[in-house]
Amino acid sequence: MTKDDLRIIFMGTPEFAVGTLRALVEGGYNVVAVVTQPDKPVGRHQDTLQPSAVKQYAMAHGLSVLQPVKMKDPEFVEQLRAYKADLQVVVAFRMLPEVVWAMPRFGTFNVHAALLPQYRGAAPINWAVINGEKQTGVTTFFLDHDIDTGRIIMQETFDIKDDYNVENVYDGLMTLGADIAIKTIDKLIEGDGHVDSIPQENIIQAGTELHAAPKIFKDTCRIDWNLTAERVRNFVRGLSPYPGAWTEMATDDGKTAVLKIFKATTTAMPCNGREPGTIMANNGNLLVATADCWLQLDEIQLSGKKRMDAKAFLNGYRDIESCKLQ
Repeated sequence: MTKDDLRIIFMGTPEFAVGTLRALVEGGYNVVAVVTQPDKPVGRHQDTLQPSAVKQYAMAHGLSVLQPVKMKDPEFVEQLRAYKADLQVVVAFRMLPEVVWAMPRFGTFNVHAALLPQYRGAAPINWAVINGEKQTGVTTFFLDHDIDTGRIIMQETFDIKDDYNVENVYDGLMTLGADIAIKTIDKLIEGDGHVDSIPQENIIQAGTELHAAPKIFKDTCRIDWNLTAERVRNFVRGLSPYPGAWTEMATDDGKTAVLKIFKATTTAMPCNGREPGTIMANNGNLLVATADCWLQLDEIQLSGKKRMDAKAFLNGYRDIESCKLQ
């Protein structure tokens, strides 16, 4: 079997998935169709439809595109079956029913942005950074009935540097994910559709704590100033630049405004009992008390204002120490 013989259906939606689709197209693999989410209403009146990043790439390269509302829709299932795919490759998509993932003769594999069984779920990159991990990676695994629990085919590691935010890790894993997808497909081609895989239960050591990676919501992004400075800094890194960690800044007249924080630096200055969320201006630096040390806020954005560094922000708030973050 060659890559020209192997009929592939690709499934994905965001920019992260485009990296793998691009690698397949540019590598000369036989992508017979692409499945992605329906166009999303955007704009003030939700009257403009925005195609996904995957659809935009697929259309630009003349690939057939399917956009089912429901994955179990009989019409969609029959459309999918008509392509007679040997393999389906999934990157950053939705949960698939068995009638879909079991359809190809060589199965369906997913590229997951974590080292499974760690960080199963919708937001593995965010949670790895939020939890202060020093290393993450990508995994290819065969889909089964449960989310992110299938047999592991391959894994590649990625180091999370101390100054990386989620965007840095996202970009690195997008490239690594494309690489591992190609390696996995090549293994399948070499094995005429067969490849070694390992049940995840076999690599979970006794006493290992498994971290989940649930979907990120607005409330998820609210900062808890009762945490240590390092944990708050990691929280900020794990949500920067999007969707952004936020807090409420309360003034002494009772008004509040949302403040997003995109970059922060830990200090060695103990808070000495100052209440978490207390603000202090020190030599042009904006500091906030946490559970242990002062945290320096470097890049912030007040609601209705542009993103700016702390020095520019302080120029507009001479009485900043009368405010409090909560």
